[in-house]
Amino acid sequence: MLDRHADPIVAIATAAGRGAVGIVRVSGRELAPLIDAICGRTLAPRVATYLPFRAADGSAVDQGLAIHFPAPHSYTGEDVLELQAHGGPVVLQLLVARCLEAAAEVDPNSGRLRLPHLRLARPGEYTERAFLNDKLDLAQAEAVSDLIDASTEAAARSAGRALAGAFSHEVERLRDQLVELRMLVEATLDFPEEEIDFLERAHARGRLDAIATQIDRVLAQARQGALLREGMRVVLAGQPNVGKSSLLNALAGAELAIVTAVPGTTRDRIGETIQIEGVPVHVIDTAGLRDPDDEVERIGIARSWTEIEGADAVIFLHDLTRAGAADYEAGEARIAARLAALDDRLLQVYNKADAADVAASDVPADSIVLSAKTGSGLDALRRRMLERAGWQAQPEGSTIARTRHVEALRRAARHVALAQAHAARSDAALDLFAEELRLAHEALGEITGAYTADDLLGDIFGRFCIGK
Repeated sequence: MLDRHADPIVAIATAAGRGAVGIVRVSGRELAPLIDAICGRTLAPRVATYLPFRAADGSAVDQGLAIHFPAPHSYTGEDVLELQAHGGPVVLQLLVARCLEAAAEVDPNSGRLRLPHLRLARPGEYTERAFLNDKLDLAQAEAVSDLIDASTEAAARSAGRALAGAFSHEVERLRDQLVELRMLVEATLDFPEEEIDFLERAHARGRLDAIATQIDRVLAQARQGALLREGMRVVLAGQPNVGKSSLLNALAGAELAIVTAVPGTTRDRIGETIQIEGVPVHVIDTAGLRDPDDEVERIGIARSWTEIEGADAVIFLHDLTRAGAADYEAGEARIAARLAALDDRLLQVYNKADAADVAASDVPADSIVLSAKTGSGLDALRRRMLERAGWQAQPEGSTIARTRHVEALRRAARHVALAQAHAARSDAALDLFAEELRLAHEALGEITGAYTADDLLGDIFGRFCIGK
């Protein structure tokens, strides 16, 4: 365990602001002297006890419930004291201050400081200690944050399943299969005099094929889980007055963007997050793409192109009522040439179907015709956006995931594929075969934290809220 995790810590564990109940949480070793100072008595393990929380002079800071969770049966795996008080910010700050004060006092029974080095917790430090004390693996610890930050019901349910260990168990099963195969390879390398045809006798090729298939399945699920957690960024692009702001308003179901007949009304990005089948979709309206008339519009258009480059999907919006006009078509050609590099991220959408006489042959086969004004065609657009992002409706039981999980699974898949290539050769080199299995094993271990650098832990837990 890292030295900084030896210190006892205290923090407010409930959200900022006023509430009916607020919680102050202390985690560390041997909390009995602090419990005696704050509560005036010992506490039965895991039993809520109603009592006054005592100040240094014996008066009550507040009254509430105190619960003692002795190690290792607590969230962090250490001794934990929870003080459930009235949820006013001042009351909770007074309780934190009282804990710090009491920790620095001399215990009359022992003659020593009650809880030396008690300090305020950093963001995510309680969950980090739960990980370091083997109460959670790293994927489960990340699911705690994902559950708190979930923006849709589907994301919350998936994060709950990941916290329960569903995703971790899938990864562990893969690691166990790789470990078993590695053991057989290493044994063969250690005893070459046995002259055993390892690949045939151990059915290594068949086992490896099965592992590769399972990694592909878990990887597909992880991609879905990452999309469910992070959502997709969709940028609305096109010339001025093609209906981008109207489409944003229609998708969001609210008047978010100003809609006028004046070209260049939208000068900067306007964004809104919507849900489609439980997937967060971050829709961004941008300034109309044209040769700008002034400096402000030029800056807005430059930002539009920046948003387009970073998007998961770009809706190139066309105006059916202006089709055939020379100036309009010239502008369309210039934009299309620059958007061509987007390839499979580009969606061709034709707007204002309510005001134009449109035949199916008038638009490209893979495009969508809609009316932002009447709402016709919006459902088709929503489905196409999810398809473009790679989303497929998942059955109950899917789990949330992160981009780093997806990347680790991709690396594991690459190493397994290289191992398969070595195994397929007539002069198969078992040492190279074994090395690829080792690298695949380590890549999977990064997901659950079996192989994790300290700087990665700092990045992960530093994004948590204080008190969690």
